[in-house]
Amino acid sequence: MFSKIRRSLSAREAFELVQADLREVEREISVESVASVEAITTINQYLQAGGGKRLRPALLLLCNRLFGPATDCARRLAAVVEMIHTATLVHDDVIDVAKTRRGRPSTNVVWGNHTSVLAGDWLYMQAFQVALRERNFHILDLLISLTQMMVEGELLQLERLHRTDITEADYMELIDRKTASLFSACASLGAVAAGTDDATESKLGEFAWNLGMAFQLVDDILDYTSTEKILGKPSGNDLREGKVTLPMIYALENASTEERSAIDAVIADASYEHVPFMRMLQILEQHGSIARAYERAHAFTEKARSILGTFPESPARRALQTLVDLVTERDA
Repeated sequence: MFSKIRRSLSAREAFELVQADLREVEREISVESVASVEAITTINQYLQAGGGKRLRPALLLLCNRLFGPATDCARRLAAVVEMIHTATLVHDDVIDVAKTRRGRPSTNVVWGNHTSVLAGDWLYMQAFQVALRERNFHILDLLISLTQMMVEGELLQLERLHRTDITEADYMELIDRKTASLFSACASLGAVAAGTDDATESKLGEFAWNLGMAFQLVDDILDYTSTEKILGKPSGNDLREGKVTLPMIYALENASTEERSAIDAVIADASYEHVPFMRMLQILEQHGSIARAYERAHAFTEKARSILGTFPESPARRALQTLVDLVTERDA
């Protein structure tokens, strides 16, 4: 109980520095989500009302605040990265045939695949429209490279669905593109908005890349260890969708024939009807896969802490240090 209270206090402290900025970001998203076609506006309002941690905008703003008060440019770019992130979630839900997102029906369930894909496309383009107003080619270069990386990650994931021969290197390549690249871009954009030099921008990008790798690792662990109420989606969803993530990759390295057959059955059935979810947890426990995956996540957070420690002491640096701690200690 004490540790959970301590974590929630840390979360509040980490975000407190940018709360006013985040309110401006929400207003920016709300204004920029209005389209001439009513269906798109309705979907965007539904997505924004669904909430979310706003971790990526907060990361960008805190990186920006390492160098002084948050700039108007940083607040606009924070809205941009959240819009891009939301667009990727809409597309992911269509591809994954997801039923829920953040504890509510996903957009593809409510509006159908065709409308959802087009709404996601519109949101992507609107994000770039906002970014374009900065009249900064470097910002556009970062965002275009980021979008290409995330699309490549999605394609790699599709190629590797339902396969149990995925290696740790394959997995790391995937989460680099799908998650860490966005974290890295957020930090880099925060530095750009502060007018820093290339070396500082690169160092902050590396810090956030390590943070993003750890974040996705923990996310994939929580898919097995957390509950549907906390996650906002069913537990064990990744394997049901044919995604073999690091905990299961580790288990498969030394799995018995019976264990492999059980894992294969879940992937083939796309359900836990014949092999219960509890059996998967037993297999992971048998091979120490969860603990091993956490060790990997901690290695990334330690690297992130090390890089962050090279920046001068400030409230923003302390908040970012707390953010690093929260990534590996969270339960959702």
